[in-house]
Amino acid sequence: MTAPAHPSTAPLAPEAPLPVRDKLAALRVFHTGPGKVAAAAGPVALLTFTPRWLIPRYAMVCSPRGARDVLGRTDGAFDKQHIVHRQSQAFGRNVFNLPHEPWLGRRRLLQPLFTRRHVAEYAGHMSTSAARLADDWIARGTVDLDEQTRRLTLQVIGRSVFGLDLGERADELGPPVKLVLQWLTGRSRRPVRAPGWLPTPARHRMRTSLGQIRAVIDEAIDAARMDPGRDAGLVTLLLAADDPETGVRLTDEQIRDELFVFLIAGRDTTSTTLAFSLWSLGRDPVLQERVAQEVSGLGPRALTVDDLPKLAFTARVIHEALRLCPPAPIIVRSAMQDATVDGVRIPAGTQVIVGAYAMHHDPSLWSEPELFDPDRFAGYRPVGDDRWRFLPFGAGPRSCIGDHFAMLETTLGLATIIGRTRVESLDADFPIGLPFTLTAGGPVPARITSRS
Repeated sequence: MTAPAHPSTAPLAPEAPLPVRDKLAALRVFHTGPGKVAAAAGPVALLTFTPRWLIPRYAMVCSPRGARDVLGRTDGAFDKQHIVHRQSQAFGRNVFNLPHEPWLGRRRLLQPLFTRRHVAEYAGHMSTSAARLADDWIARGTVDLDEQTRRLTLQVIGRSVFGLDLGERADELGPPVKLVLQWLTGRSRRPVRAPGWLPTPARHRMRTSLGQIRAVIDEAIDAARMDPGRDAGLVTLLLAADDPETGVRLTDEQIRDELFVFLIAGRDTTSTTLAFSLWSLGRDPVLQERVAQEVSGLGPRALTVDDLPKLAFTARVIHEALRLCPPAPIIVRSAMQDATVDGVRIPAGTQVIVGAYAMHHDPSLWSEPELFDPDRFAGYRPVGDDRWRFLPFGAGPRSCIGDHFAMLETTLGLATIIGRTRVESLDADFPIGLPFTLTAGGPVPARITSRS
C-alpha cells in the first residue's frame, strides 16, 4: 500500500458547495447523502457548520483510495470515536465500539472464534430453519419477505450463537431490537440531544427493550455455564476463550456485551441481505432458475457447510445484493490527527464518513451499477485500490468480525429457500429504511409456490 502524502504538504479537502439544509440532509439520509456530496464537491469533501461547538465538521469520503486511507490504517489515526460509537456504549463496550487501544486485545481474543473453521462448528442451523420456513411460506401462499427473513435470522442466531431454541420468543425479540436500533440512530443523527441523565420517555422505552434483550442473553450464558458439555454455540466458545498473549478471559459482562452486538448487528444485516436477494430473484426468473439448478445438482437433502464451495452462483447473488443494498451504507470514524485522504488533508477532530453505498452505486466504478447482475462477481479478484470499492463488511483491521458467519448464513438460507420454492416479487421497488443499518423500510410482498 502506497503511503499517503504527509498532511502538512497536502491541500485542505474542499468544502462542499451546498446549502446548510442539503448538508444536514446528507448526514440524515446517510445512504445516498455521501454520493450527492461527492457529485457536488469531489470524492473527499468537508461539511462545515456553525456554531462548531454544536455540530462538528464532517468529511465525506467516496473513493476507493480514500476508503483505503481511512480504513486501512493500523495506527488508530482514524478511530471509533464517532457519536455512533459513543452512544452505542450505552449497550455495552464491545468489539464494534471500543476505541483503538482496548479494541486491540478484544479483537485478538475474539478473532480465532470467527475463522471459517470455527464458524462452521456453530453456524450449521440455517438449512434446517430455512427449510421449515419455506414449507410454511408455501402453505401461506403470500408472505412479507422482510418480516419472514427477520424471523428466520433470529431463530438461527438463537441456535448458533446462544444455543437456545427461541421458538416464538424470536418474534417477541424483534420489536425490542428494532426500538434499540432506532434510539441509537435517532440520537446519533440529532445535533442536539437530551443529557444522558434525563429520564425521557424514549430513554425509558429503550432501557425496557434493552432489559428484554439482555434477559435472553443472560439465560444463554447461565445455561452454558451450568451445562458445559452441551452445545451452546458461540457462548461456549466465548466462555472458554482467552487472550493468546495475556491469557486473560472475558468476564460475564464482557461476554454479554459481545453477544449483544452480535445479535443486534446480525439480525438486521443478514435478514435484509436475504430479503433483498429473494426480492431480486423474484423479479428475474432466469437468475432464480440458475440458483435452483445449482441447488438441485446437490441432491434432495439438507445443505451443509461443506456444500458452500458448490454454491458459487448463489454466493454471487449474495455479493450482488450486498453491493446494491449494503447493510452498512456508510462507515464512520473520527480523525484523531491531521491525515491525508486521497491526496487532500482532513483536519484532526473531523467526523469521517466513508460512503460505501455511494461507491457501490458509482458508474465510474461499476458497469450499469443499478442492474442486478451477479455475474459481475464471477472471477472477481480486485487488486490494489480497486478492492476498496466493494465494502460489504467494511475493510481494513476493523472490518466486520462476523463476515464468514454472515456469508454462510445467507448463502445456505437462500439456496435452501430457492431449492424448495418459487418466489414471485409483487412490488417493483424494494423500500429502504435506515433504523441503523440499511434495512427494508416496509413490507416486501412475494407470492410463494412449491417447486415439487
